[in-house]
Amino acid sequence: MDGPRLSKDLRRYARSTEMRLVLGALAILFGVGGLLIYLFYGPGGAALGAVCLIVGLLPVVLILVALWILDVVLRRSHDR
Repeated sequence: MDGPRLSKDLRRYARSTEMRLVLGALAILFGVGGLLIYLFYGPGGAALGAVCLIVGLLPVVLILVALWILDVVLRRSHDR
């Protein structure tokens, strides 16, 4: 039973798992969605679909960045 040692840092493990799930979902969304749009509507439709997906994800990214900044500010103010 000389398997790899598991890390005791469960927060790091959860964070990395969440990141992998998000990246996998984005890969499926852009990959499969883009391929299907390309097959049905051609390259112009696929380009417009990619633009729409990016614009649709922009508010989510902005909210996540704002929450991250708030987290950093609160951690620094708590450490003082």
